[in-house]
Amino acid sequence: MSYDEAMLEVEEKMESAVVYFRRELRGIRTGRASTGLVEHVKVDYYGTPTDLRQLATLSTPDANMILIKPFDPASVKDIERAIQASNVGITPASDGKVIRLSVPPLSGERRQQLVAQVKKMSEAARVTIRNARRDGNKEMDRLEKESIITEDDSKRAKDEIQNLTKKYEDQITAILDTKTEEIQQR
Repeated sequence: MSYDEAMLEVEEKMESAVVYFRRELRGIRTGRASTGLVEHVKVDYYGTPTDLRQLATLSTPDANMILIKPFDPASVKDIERAIQASNVGITPASDGKVIRLSVPPLSGERRQQLVAQVKKMSEAARVTIRNARRDGNKEMDRLEKESIITEDDSKRAKDEIQNLTKKYEDQITAILDTKTEEIQQR
């Protein structure tokens, strides 16, 4: 592996940690309805786990309601079962053609639990970023040991990896702050 390939791999791992963190946060409920709460719920559709967003049209007609219109009316019961089995915490109501999810307002205690959960998820993303830094530094040491790069290049690369680590950790912090603010708004 060359110097450039190693640096590219480190940055890709860090970037993917941020993307994954963002995707995970979509499933965290704030005070209002969002299709992101359920779009990734896996539904057992003819024996295949399928994302809900591939089986139905999802919409939010108002701030407290998620409306699910399945493309195949026969899948309504499967979708209801999948939502109940997920950890969304909302009970579906169905009329046979559409499913309604009424999103209740969050209590103060539940908001604090969600903030703690989001902080835990952000720490997991930071750990992933730090692991990418560690792997990148090890790779630079290996390249230096094998005389592929000089000691100065290795030092410069480690400084660059540290700068990338700071950049991506700052992004995680900014995303965390925004989501925490969303959760705590009444």
